[in-house]
This record gives sequence, C-alpha cells and structure tokens, in this order.
Amino acid sequence: MGTTETMSYEEQRRRRLEENKKKLEQLNLPHLSVALRDTAASPKTSPAKQIKRKMSRDASLTPVRRSVRVASLPEPNYREVASDFVARPRRVLKRRGLDNRVYASDEAREYAQTKAEEVEAGLDPKFPSFVKPMLQSHTTGGFWLGLPIMFCNKHLPKCDATITLIDENGDESDTTYLAHKRGLSAGWRGFSINHELVDGDAVVFQLIKPTTFKVYIIRASGYDSS
Repeated sequence: MGTTETMSYEEQRRRRLEENKKKLEQLNLPHLSVALRDTAASPKTSPAKQIKRKMSRDASLTPVRRSVRVASLPEPNYREVASDFVARPRRVLKRRGLDNRVYASDEAREYAQTKAEEVEAGLDPKFPSFVKPMLQSHTTGGFWLGLPIMFCNKHLPKCDATITLIDENGDESDTTYLAHKRGLSAGWRGFSINHELVDGDAVVFQLIKPTTFKVYIIRASGYDSS
C-alpha cells in the first residue's frame, strides 16, 4: 500500500514538471530570459537620452540670439591686451649694500660739522634750525633719523605728521615724523639714498614752515678736496 502511494506521488510530480515545461515553451520564456541577460550585459542609451545629447551638441553650434538693437554691433571682445593696462612710473632707489659702507675719518667728520655750522650761522635767524651729523644708522641699514629732543618739543607737531624736506635744488621729499619717537621714519630712506648721504656728512635743517624743512648738505668728502 505504501509503495503504490509513493509511486503515484512520483508519477504525479513528473507529470506536473512536464506540463510546466510545455507551458514555458509555449510562452517562449527561455528565449526571453536569454534576451534580458544580453541586454543587461550591454546596456544601450535610451532614445530620450540620445535625443537630448544630440540637442546639446547642436546647441553649442547655434549662435546666441541677440536683440534687434544690438544685432548690428560687433561681437564684444573680452580678451585682455597690453593697451588695457596703464603703466605707472615706478620710483627706483639705489641699493646701498652694508659691505660698501663709507666710514669718515675724524678729520673729515669735523670738517663737515664745522662747515655746516658756518652755513647755519648765515641763515635767517627767524627760522629755527639745527645741524645733524650723519651716522651709519642714518644712511645705511635702519635709515632712522632721530632729531634733537629740545627742537622737537619746541617747534614740531605733538602728533605724527608728514614733514617735507626741500633740498638746495628745490626738490621736495615727504617723510613721516613720529612725534613719540621724535624722528623721521618713512621717506627718509629715499631721501638719504637719492642724495647719496654717507657717514660723516652734516645736514643743516631749517624749519621754514611748521612741517617743512629747508635742507643743506655738507659733504665729508669735501675734506679731501680742501
């Protein structure tokens, strides 16, 4: 009895498998599965994407539409050319190396100091003045010019200001006066280099206006000429 039932079950299972196979063949499902597998292996761009890509390429070749008002005008050119830039004159200062320092002898230093005092004595006394002997710190390196404290307290501004230096040729140079340090900072370097000041020279400063000095330079090198 058990064996007959088992064979009957196996027979029924075999028949169902055969029926399912026939149905799959009728629906052509094996061929569809193969086609789907091939499509997944080599995907193709959808027609909508192909049209969009073609339109983008064509758009790059399409001229930009311009209004009637500007259609007759030439196309703008934004490329920079040399004429678009204005060349600004640049002030060139001579560089003075520390290895080329000039040290004045005591005799040359005294000569310049004496000559400067003689020049000061011949100036109009209504304008305050003083003589400043040049040192290395004034003409090389730091380029800081400290002024006499008593003169600053009495005649110069109490706050930072621009002080103009006028040389014997009438050329003007602006410098920055630092009231709390009582000296000339920015601008003095350019004045010193342009006038080739060196250690041992003596400079006479005559205050002709509240913030303007007339400057007279006495060269220590004049000692050798004398």
